[in-house]
Amino acid sequence: MAKAQYHKNQRVYVRPVGTWALVERVLPQWAKGLDEPIRVFYDVGLGREFGADELQSEQHLGGSLSGSNTQWRIVRARNKWQQPEDCAHHPHPGTYPVVMTGETDWGGWRVPGSEYDLHPHQVEGQARLISNAPHLYGLAKALKEFAAAESDNLPQEALALAKRAENLLKLIDSES
Repeated sequence: MAKAQYHKNQRVYVRPVGTWALVERVLPQWAKGLDEPIRVFYDVGLGREFGADELQSEQHLGGSLSGSNTQWRIVRARNKWQQPEDCAHHPHPGTYPVVMTGETDWGGWRVPGSEYDLHPHQVEGQARLISNAPHLYGLAKALKEFAAAESDNLPQEALALAKRAENLLKLIDSES
């Protein structure tokens, strides 16, 4: 017996395709005489039905930048102004990256399509950098704390790196 793991209009990551999609229809397969469906498939508008094992739900994790549970993510938005065949030189033709920095799907960072078309590889790198910024922040914080605790045992080069990390943290944490 199977139960639906996802619901209509839920945003899911489709692993075989490598993209995000909305569940358009939940398709249970029923057997005569049973109270529950034997299998459940999901139509996400990508040309075929997917099983629950091929989908992954979005994990909403809140918190500030300094929180260890911050989950920024890159999603692919459809390029409305160019067809995929017109932009075959892009890393992901027909789409551009959008970095979601909150729990909602409308906040975050994006770049105009014309700028993406000029430097697609650079914009893809920026998206990866921005989406991993909370992890880099945590790394800098851990380096600063480690250097403070072990300052007597560290070489000068490591102390210099810790000082650079401390200066970056001050820039990030300052409100002006």
